[in-house]
Amino acid sequence: MKRKLVVIGAGMASGRALEHLLAADPDGWDITLFNAERRGNYNRIMLSPVLSGEKTYADIVTHDDAFYAQHNITCRFGESVVRIDRAAKLVYSNTGTAPYDKLLIATGSAPFLIPVAGKDLPGVLTYRDMDDTQAMIDASARPCAKAVVIGGGLLGLEAAAGLAARGMEVTVIHLMGHLMERQLDPAAGYLLQKDLEARGIRVHCKGATKAILGQDRVEAVLLEDGTIYAADLVCMAVGIRPETRIATDAALEIGRGILVNDQMITSDPDILAVGECVEHNAQLFGLVAPLYDQARVVAATLLGQAAAFQPAQTATKLKVTGVDLFSAGDFAEGQGREDIVFRDPARGVYKRLIIEADRLIGAVIYGDTADGSWFFGLIKDGTPIAPMRDTLIFGPAYQGGAQTDPLAAVAALPPEAEICGCNGICKGTIVAAIHGGATTLTAIKAQTKASASCGTCTGLVEQVLASTLGDAFQRPAAQPICGCTDLTHEDVRRLIKARGLKSMPAVMQELGWRTSCGCHHCRPALNFYLLADWPMDYTDDAQSRFVNERNHANIQKDGTYSVVPRMWGGMTNPRELRAIADAADKYAIPAVKVTGGQRIDLLGVRKEDLPHVWADLNAAGLVSGHAYSKGLRTVKTCVGTDFCRFGTQDSTGLGIKLEQRLWGSWTPHKVKLAVSGCPRNCAEATCKDVGIVCVDSGFEIGVGGAAGMDLRETDRLAKVATEQEAIDLTVAFVQLYREHAKYLDRPYKWLAKVGLAWVQAQIVEDAATRAALIARFDLSQSLYQRDPWADRATPQAQADFAPLADLTQEAAE
Repeated sequence: MKRKLVVIGAGMASGRALEHLLAADPDGWDITLFNAERRGNYNRIMLSPVLSGEKTYADIVTHDDAFYAQHNITCRFGESVVRIDRAAKLVYSNTGTAPYDKLLIATGSAPFLIPVAGKDLPGVLTYRDMDDTQAMIDASARPCAKAVVIGGGLLGLEAAAGLAARGMEVTVIHLMGHLMERQLDPAAGYLLQKDLEARGIRVHCKGATKAILGQDRVEAVLLEDGTIYAADLVCMAVGIRPETRIATDAALEIGRGILVNDQMITSDPDILAVGECVEHNAQLFGLVAPLYDQARVVAATLLGQAAAFQPAQTATKLKVTGVDLFSAGDFAEGQGREDIVFRDPARGVYKRLIIEADRLIGAVIYGDTADGSWFFGLIKDGTPIAPMRDTLIFGPAYQGGAQTDPLAAVAALPPEAEICGCNGICKGTIVAAIHGGATTLTAIKAQTKASASCGTCTGLVEQVLASTLGDAFQRPAAQPICGCTDLTHEDVRRLIKARGLKSMPAVMQELGWRTSCGCHHCRPALNFYLLADWPMDYTDDAQSRFVNERNHANIQKDGTYSVVPRMWGGMTNPRELRAIADAADKYAIPAVKVTGGQRIDLLGVRKEDLPHVWADLNAAGLVSGHAYSKGLRTVKTCVGTDFCRFGTQDSTGLGIKLEQRLWGSWTPHKVKLAVSGCPRNCAEATCKDVGIVCVDSGFEIGVGGAAGMDLRETDRLAKVATEQEAIDLTVAFVQLYREHAKYLDRPYKWLAKVGLAWVQAQIVEDAATRAALIARFDLSQSLYQRDPWADRATPQAQADFAPLADLTQEAAE
């Protein structure tokens, strides 16, 4: 019989404990996981990039539904545990019970609220979880909104930076004399304040909050000195305290947190605790590194192995609003202590080392933290620093009196030197993984978890890779969008959203384009990103499209054009066929070809004839097939149940509905669909961007196929019972692709980057997200789903398409 393990809290500490436990004994436990949040384990360290718009919630998920399903973990998310019956070994939630043999409490911490008048007003938030983050994102959407953040520690500054990135006017109120006084000395705190103010964030130090003002919701914050700051949102980030209420009610021994021994066992031998809720040897823990050490001990204890938690000295390496900060050890003033200080105001660099009895005991670094791990190693090891006293402040690359290769400095680090503080990973572990075949950063993350949490040690991990592999190491290079900028497509897309940039001049000015008007590489990409992200605010720029999209036909090698009218689901009728034949005769079109997408292609149309051909075809009800576009091309179908004796569903009807819903939607690259009426797959649905195969019980939806330069079978997205569900999932998938893919990436390339599981979580498992995606797609279609042929079949178009009209530009392209 499997032993029953109940876990209260699906945070980072308990998640890491489960990873260790399942890796060692995958079939030994029947696990039930409670979480008051509606979601599972995600990286709370990365909430600030979600708030600022640099990442999405999906980017920071640590354990997705597939992980829990793979390990048969019963997830009771959205359930709060209200009582523990230690005698009966039962856990009671607000909806039921769960028996346990062993219980792990991982309730984390609760935010502290200043007990002032108005603290319960709507609009007063804390900053602890994804719900808080989403509430702040929603608040920032109001025009000209103002935010006051109470607390100038790490969380408060992350909140302030994220809200400012969302366009809010932000004020930080901090009780102490300088920001982040626990991690920074006054000089570094001053530099941080100066940097924040340069970013438009007002900072008020030595500010004591007296009251939060407002009637029905928050309106302002009143300080003890009489200062009033207007506020539509107040974020309290003044501290946390261990969440011990459930343990207190169960009569476990409590101090400031839940008391545990070295094995992480509470006063009840069958109950363990881990994370921010625990107290061990009179210490509380808030940094992730010791929590992960605790998690390792929890797993060993549950497995009956000898293990003991011994807190190691930790360093704090932080990234606030793009500024690097590092602190470690003791940097307070003291008798017999000496300082070595380095300042470079031009670069915004400040370093202070604290020395006592020929030992480095503390370090504060601002602006350039590359040497932080080396300094931290000296602090932990108690290494005598006299031989390198004169060059100590310059870091390992300067030891010996002259600058050396940074890789040589990394190579000289001992195996026990800590590289990843979040996960407590030392250099020796990484080197062993490299020798075992993990020769890329991705492989190192997967095998050791180094660089997998906050990411600030990524550069150091890459240096270990480079020093170990030598010439065999290939550093991944992010390619800029073009020569006009150093920013990648992903960077540009993220910043357009985060900063609310709604025009090309705004993008080029705010993001530092080197050229005033961009180039033929970046303008089409920017045009699409702005069109997809701001359909209500941005107007499509035809001159920023490729020649085929600009002329609504495919240019051929002899300078003539190919015209392909749309045939819904591959269906046509005699009237349409007569119109096509008449146009071919009337304009002496030399070739008429049936395409692989079940349409008819008129090849060799002269440019000046395009408006006339369009007008004649429009008169018969034919519209553009967008055979030239970065958008929906075709929906290929078989005849399905209408005529085929093997058909299981109306594949033609579904294909027509999909094509009529999706046509005219601009996408990062061309998109092709197919619907096959049975598993015989006559419409070749399993190699399309989206392919649907009809079966007796419903519709099997696949995505990410390819049949061009790359050959790839679709991955199964979902199986649904109804035609409407198939349409909804397809529309949501296309919109998700529109909102997140790099320009000119086909869906299969985009899927390789984000992962099928992430896409499924967004559109299959999350009904609200799916509905929101569909709504945004429909909004865009209401503005842009129109026939370009009908728009251009005008006298003005005849002038535009006269000979030589675009010769210079087309020759350039």
